[in-house]
Amino acid sequence: MFKVNELVVYPSQGVGRVERIESQEIGGVKADFYIVRILSNNVTLMVPVANAENVGLRSVCSKRIGQEIFESLNDRSEFTGYTGQNWNRRYREYSEKLKSGDLSDVAYVLKELFLIGKDKELSFGERRLLEQAMGLVSMELAYSVDRDQELIKEDINEMFADVIAAQEEKS
Repeated sequence: MFKVNELVVYPSQGVGRVERIESQEIGGVKADFYIVRILSNNVTLMVPVANAENVGLRSVCSKRIGQEIFESLNDRSEFTGYTGQNWNRRYREYSEKLKSGDLSDVAYVLKELFLIGKDKELSFGERRLLEQAMGLVSMELAYSVDRDQELIKEDINEMFADVIAAQEEKS
């Protein structure tokens, strides 16, 4: 059970704050809802308390986990290079990972897309996924390690400076 003012993560939306918990009757059934305001875009969500775990609502990761995720972004040992895999298949896989709400999955998508961009120019859809993953990862890490989101983005971009330079050469 989350508390009022607690920071939470809603999959594919990012970090939000529980503004209140209220009871409502919908279709003759009374239920409790978390009213969550997403911090990046001010959208308000109603999440049924009974279904919060099923939809992936969770607490912001700990500082230790945040640091581990940050370090994992810098580890390129598992990346085997762009394989020419079908974009549709990759897009579906990455979209599922972004929707999962698991920070390590979202960080995986971010790293993969950055590194694929070193070998080929990213399509419009890939760039959109990269931006979405960057926003989700940087925002949660910012709250996790208590740093400004823009500084986190700068640090991530610095990690992939060689990739960004290679992309700019192709443009």
